[in-house]
Parts: sequence; C-alpha cells; structure tokens
Amino acid sequence: MPTSHAHILSQILRKLELRGALDDADRGAFLALPLHRRMVEPNVYMVREGDRPDYASVILGGFAFRQKVTEAGARQIVSVHIVGDFIDLEGTLLNIADHSVQALTRCDMAFIPRQAIRDLVLSHPRLGLAMWVDTLIDGSVFREWIANVGRRDGTARIAHIICELGRRLEIAGLARADGFTLPLTQEQLGDATGMTTVHVNRVLKSLAQRGLIRRVRRDLSIPDWEGLRSTAGFSDAYLHFDQVARGVRPDRSL
Repeated sequence: MPTSHAHILSQILRKLELRGALDDADRGAFLALPLHRRMVEPNVYMVREGDRPDYASVILGGFAFRQKVTEAGARQIVSVHIVGDFIDLEGTLLNIADHSVQALTRCDMAFIPRQAIRDLVLSHPRLGLAMWVDTLIDGSVFREWIANVGRRDGTARIAHIICELGRRLEIAGLARADGFTLPLTQEQLGDATGMTTVHVNRVLKSLAQRGLIRRVRRDLSIPDWEGLRSTAGFSDAYLHFDQVARGVRPDRSL
C-alpha cells in the first residue's frame, strides 16, 4: 500500500479507536484495507438512490450531504458530512441505496471496496463494533434533524444547523478562531429546513441584526454563542463527542 494511503487510513483509524477498544491485529487489518482516492466535484453524486454500491467512502477534504427526493422532485437534505466521516457505511450490508449522497463542495474522497469492509467486520468484531457506533451516531443526527424540521420554528431551525456545523467543525479542527465558512447556500439551507430561500434569507438577516451571527457571504462568525444556542434550543449531546474526539472542550463560543 502506498505510504499516503497508510497515512489516510491512520487518521480514520484514530477516530474509530474512540468508538471501540482495538488491538494491534485490528489496527493492522484496518491499515491494510485497499482504497481508491479521487476528487469529486461539487454536486456530483457519490451514491444515487437505487444504486447497488460496491464501496463505502470517507471524506478526506470538503463537504457532502445526504438527501431524499420526492416523486414531485422536492429535495430534503437530511445531513451534512465533513472530513473524516464515512459515507454510506451501512451500504456495506444493505444491498440497495435508499437515499442519495452528493458532494456539497469539491471533495477529496477515499473509496473502500464493500467486500473488503464486510470481510474486515467479520474477521475483526471490535472494528465491526466501532463501525456500528459510527452508524448509530449518524442515526442520532438524523433524529435531531427530523425534530428540527418538524418541531422548531424557522429561526430555531437555521440557528440549530449553524450551531451543529460550528461545533462539529470546531471539534474537527476545521473552524477558524472567529468562526467558519458555511458550506450551504441559502437554497440548500432551505432544503435542509423545509423553508423557502426567501424565508432563510430573512432568518439570517434577523440573526445578524440580533447580534447572534456575523456573516460576509459564506464566512460566518458567532459573537454570541450562548444567545445562538438558546435561540436554537441546541445541545450537542446527540453528536456523542465523547466517542468522536478526546479532550473535547465544553460547549462554548467559537
């Protein structure tokens, strides 16, 4: 395996080690996984609903999102994924994709054959447990997004997504000291929250007028984290950071 591939897998392995107690044999087997690395341009599908994927993929750089599309063509974005996230890990066991995954920005991706992951899970159950935890955390995020769309008002919906992305990027070391770059357009924020683009624009302006956020195009800072979190009703418990990163800082202002 090329050294660069080993380095890539080492980074992913460190994340999995927080989700299960692995031994040297587990680590060696994971680092021996084959992978294909390539760039995926914005809006390109990594998985389409109805596909029979023969790989799982990991984001090495950029952002991606999961979505469902109704028969009438309406799109619902159900999660956003960042560096280090497995995409469609469940696809190693489910034969047909029940949703689509698209690149939100230009993405550097590692594609790992489905059969290689299946063999790994069967021969190294501790790795299988760690990957199971990974999919359980995805499920936790999906549940929070359902509650966000179904039971929060428009202002809280937008504030909640900003809080989530801010915390995830902060923990991953991808946020600036004063904030982060919001990868979603206003149209995409609308598809994630069940709101029109006009409504999203009004909410962003309102949050800025209240001093909860500052934004220049997609550059976003959060001068009043407590105020924004209160507006969103946000708690990061559903992100299970205790199984994502060691030494997680308390929920605080970016």
